Amino acid sequence: MHLKDEKTIAEERDLLSKIAACDQRAFKIIYDRYARRVFLFSQSILNSEEHAEEVMQETMLKLWLLGPELENINNLDAYLLKLTRNRSLNVLSRIKLEFKTNAERAESFLDIDNGTEEEIMLNDIRKVLESGIAALPAQQKLVYQLYQEQGLKYGEIALKLDLAPSTVQTHMKLAVRFLRAYVSAHTDLAVLLIIYKVSPFWAQYFHF
Repeated sequence: MHLKDEKTIAEERDLLSKIAACDQRAFKIIYDRYARRVFLFSQSILNSEEHAEEVMQETMLKLWLLGPELENINNLDAYLLKLTRNRSLNVLSRIKLEFKTNAERAESFLDIDNGTEEEIMLNDIRKVLESGIAALPAQQKLVYQLYQEQGLKYGEIALKLDLAPSTVQTHMKLAVRFLRAYVSAHTDLAVLLIIYKVSPFWAQYFHF
C-alpha cells in the first residue's frame, strides 16, 4: 500500500460512506483499486495464488459487509493491510492443521494397511503350519497338539500317553524340527522375516 494525499483520503472516506449506504458503484471503485494489492500482499504470506485469491475475496466481502462501521475507518490502507494479514495468517494456520491432520490420517491408514498385510501373511503361514502338522507321524502329531494346542506340560503328556518324559521331549523336538523345515520350504524368506519380527510365536520355528 502507499501514502496518499489528503484529497485521495477524503475521496476514499466519501466512497466508504457511500458503500455503507450500499452503493455498489462506490464499492466497485474501491474493489478495483485495492483487490490486486490485497491479493499480492496475501500471496507474499501464503505463497499460493489460490489461497491468496480466497483471502482477497473474503477481505473485500468483509469491507462490503461492514456497513455503517465503514465510516469509522480513517486509514483504508492500514485497515486492509491489517485485515489481509490476519486473514492470511488464519489461512496459513488452517493449511498447517490440514497438512498435519492429513499426515496423521495417512500414517493411520498405512498402519492399518500394514496390519492387514501382516494378518494375511500370518493366516497364510498358519495354513502351511496346519498342513505340516497333518504330515507329522501320528505320535509326534499327538504330542505336538497336546503341548501347543492344549497347553499340557511334558510331564502331563507323559502321564496321559503312558510315555517317559524324555520320550515326549524327543517327539516334540522332532516335530518342531520337521515343522520348521516344512514351513520354511513352503514360505518365502522375506515373509518369514516379517512374521518372525511381528509374532514371537514363530521364533520356535525360525532361526536366522
